[in-house]
Order: sequence, then C-alpha cells, then structure tokens
Amino acid sequence: MANKSTSEVSHGQLPKTSSTCLTEGVTAVHDFEVANYRLLDGIGVGKHVRSSNFSVGGFEWFMNFFPDGRMADYAGYASVFLDRVIQQNDTHNVRTKFTLNMLEKDGEAQLTKCDEIGHVFSSAKSYWGYCRFVAKEKLKSSSQANNGLLIIRCVLTVIKEPRTEVKRNTVVVPQPNLQDQLCQMWKDGQGADVTFSVGGQLFKAHRCLLAARSLVFKAELLGPMKEKETHCIKIDDIDPEIFEALLHFIYTDSLIVDEHHKEGEIAKLQHLLVASDRYGLDRLNVMCESKLSECIDAETVATTLVLAEQHHCKDLKEACIEFMAPRNVLQAVMATDGFKHLVASCPLVMKELLDMVSRGG
Repeated sequence: MANKSTSEVSHGQLPKTSSTCLTEGVTAVHDFEVANYRLLDGIGVGKHVRSSNFSVGGFEWFMNFFPDGRMADYAGYASVFLDRVIQQNDTHNVRTKFTLNMLEKDGEAQLTKCDEIGHVFSSAKSYWGYCRFVAKEKLKSSSQANNGLLIIRCVLTVIKEPRTEVKRNTVVVPQPNLQDQLCQMWKDGQGADVTFSVGGQLFKAHRCLLAARSLVFKAELLGPMKEKETHCIKIDDIDPEIFEALLHFIYTDSLIVDEHHKEGEIAKLQHLLVASDRYGLDRLNVMCESKLSECIDAETVATTLVLAEQHHCKDLKEACIEFMAPRNVLQAVMATDGFKHLVASCPLVMKELLDMVSRGG
C-alpha cells in the first residue's frame, strides 16, 4: 500500500501550539462634587474649577469643570474635560476608554447620558471631554432641587499594552470541598463520638472537631474540666434549631440559609448571637452581628440593642441607637415590649439614646 503524502496527514496528528493576545485594563471611578452651583454660575467663559488628582493605571488624572462653558461658541452649556497630569520628561501615550456624566445628589440619577469615549492621552494633548456637556438651564433646575450640589462622575479605564502569551497545557485543580465533606460527615454521623441532647432532640458530633473550633467545647470535651459523661451531654437552655445552626457553622464555617422560612429570622439570629458568645465562636458572633445590623426594624430593635450591650457588640449597638434616634422612630419603638425590657435592663444605654435624641439624632 502506498504511503500517504504529507498533505493527506490529518491535522490532528500534527504538533500543535497556540498563543493568546491579552489586553488588560485598569478601571476606577472618581466623583467630583460641585457644591453651591448657583455661586459658580456666571464665573465666566473659559474659567473652571478643578477636581483633586486621582490615580488610575499608574497615571494621575483630574477633571476640569467649566460652569459657563470652555469657549464662547458653546454659550448656554457647561463643559467638562478629563486631563492627565504630565510629569517632566513624560512621553507616554496612554490609551483609555472613559465616560463623564453629571449625577443628581443621590449619586444615581443622571442629568447626562454621555457615551463612552476612546482616546489616547499624549504629552502634546493631555485632555479630552465635552464642550456641550449639559445645558445650563438644566443644571440650574437640578441644583435648586439638590441644595446646589452636583456630582460629575468619571469612569476611567486605562488600557495596558497588549501582550502575547504561549498557551500551555494546564492542570485544572478542583475547587476545595472540605466544608461539603465535613458537613456530610456530620449529617451521616460517620465516626461521631459524642451526642448532645437538646430539647428532646439528639445531635451527633465529633469531639475533636468541636474542640478545634471552640475553646469552650475543648474544655468541656477534652480538658481537665471535661464532662464526666461525654458520650451524651444534655443542654437545656438552647433551642434545638439554634444548636443545629451552631453545629452547622462549626462544620461549614457558614450560616444556614433557609429561603423558605424567612419568618422569625431576626429572633433566630438573636439567639444564635447569644450561643456564639457562649461557645466563643467569634466569627459566628460577628456574622450574626452583621446580619442583625442589616435587618433592624422598629419591632425588634430594642431587643437587639439589649443583646448588643450584653454581649459587647459595639457596631451593632451603634447601628441600633442610630436607627432609634429619630423621634418618630423612637415613638414607634417605645410601644413595643422590647423597649420595656431595654429600660429595665440597660439604663446606661437609655441615657446614651436620650442624649442622642436631645442633640437632634
């Protein structure tokens, strides 16, 4: 049989190499707040106010805002330009993509809808922007509605020089799954050597893992003060649901997320905060503190504040007091049972709260 010619050999049998062109960019946002716009109106054509310098991609940048326009040809419009700080002997040509837009006071609503600009900033021409940025009449009405405050937002991407890399075969390392494996071991009860009886429910666990995660469990299960009978330990003052969440954290370093039962979430977090403090689980304590800070409401804030004071949660305490400081909110809170508990349990906290209210919150 005749040999196949080289041209007939399948491409799949040939040595194969490949390369990739990589182009990367560094993006940052800078907000230039312009206060008391009405006092700048009439400053004169060509006159501007300047933002502070900000760094993106290894270069310094700033914005110039011309309330009466950069040139007389554009009367009736304010102008804005992005400029690069040129250092001595700076010969760089910097490729960029950027947007310049005027925002309302809340930093969200936009007065302008300017498209992204692609521009190369050189030492010869270091600026680029809009002469007809926004109509002055539009600025006046907006500034009046926002106490004279306007915000110019620059979203700037500095594009790095492209580079080419040779592709090599890589070994894909699987994502870590230790938490999943530990959680499954806990649920299956494999190798469990201690049982907790909590409110009539039994929870199996592994004493070495509990001891590694909690100094309190370490003392109870392995230390000289350990329980005489550690095969089954009865706990009377924690709900089974809370103790299960505690064990879930110990095995997975995460909170239980139950999307189908959102009701009572604040109460569960409050109880879990207490349990985490009892067993010296500092990370869980901070996680509960953070979650409670996000879901403060008038009905539960007083109870949360008591717990924050009793368990030394400084940030949560400050968040509760700040929430209650407005007089209308405080009146609603005072109608709750939790407020009566707060007055009886934490008189010094009440003094702090009343002092803040008297100062105007």
